[in-house]
Amino acid sequence: MSGRLQGKSAIVTGAAGGFGAAIARAFAQQGARVVVADLNSAAGEAVAAEIGGRFVRCDVSSGADVQALVDAAVAAHGRLDIVVNNAGVTHRNQPAIDVSEDDFDRLYRVNVKSLFHMNRAAVPAMRANALSAEGGSRGVFVNVASTTGVRPGPGLVWYSGSKGAVITTSKGLALELAREHIRVCTVNPMIGETAMLEQFMGVPDTPENRQRFLARIPLGRFTRPDDVAGAALYLASDEAGFLTGVCLDVDGGRNI
Repeated sequence: MSGRLQGKSAIVTGAAGGFGAAIARAFAQQGARVVVADLNSAAGEAVAAEIGGRFVRCDVSSGADVQALVDAAVAAHGRLDIVVNNAGVTHRNQPAIDVSEDDFDRLYRVNVKSLFHMNRAAVPAMRANALSAEGGSRGVFVNVASTTGVRPGPGLVWYSGSKGAVITTSKGLALELAREHIRVCTVNPMIGETAMLEQFMGVPDTPENRQRFLARIPLGRFTRPDDVAGAALYLASDEAGFLTGVCLDVDGGRNI
């Protein structure tokens, strides 16, 4: 039986672990040919080997690296159908005035400027894809933002601002690229069970501190990588072919 992404060519950035690795696995399970992109070569190569994909080391804040990544995907698969812009960084949960300028600049290079680089590199590749007789999409971008980009709070001000920029940029690109049948959607996870959990909390990862954050989530748990993978899979699939500019909160009800 064909998978939901059968034959599609996909890039997933930040795919060496966490949300990105789960997305890469879900895409591969549903028939996509996946390029795993990350700065962590050892972990990225392990994910690629596990799913039968290809690994490309990539710094998403570098235009040259992103162009090389897209070129590698097209060379390997003959086309590019899906890009998941998942790679991201945060600053430690702390007062805005205490965040260093270097950390601020890094946030925007990785979380926001990466979209600029990927748009320039991937849109021409997607434009080359022929539409089916039924229409459909020439390509899909799924950008991983955050619930804090919609509902910011103290402690993660600059991170929230960068993710708000991802959301607004995604909506603008969705409108701009719609007539070319290229879709752009966003997934907004709540704080998740990833390696960055302690940075987001700003306190040691103890059961007591976890409970303080869990109390804010109506469904009573953190976002899991598979939750984000399921949302990304749906938005990237033909089932969501009439959706663009959508920001899907994967947050257990936090943003209600």
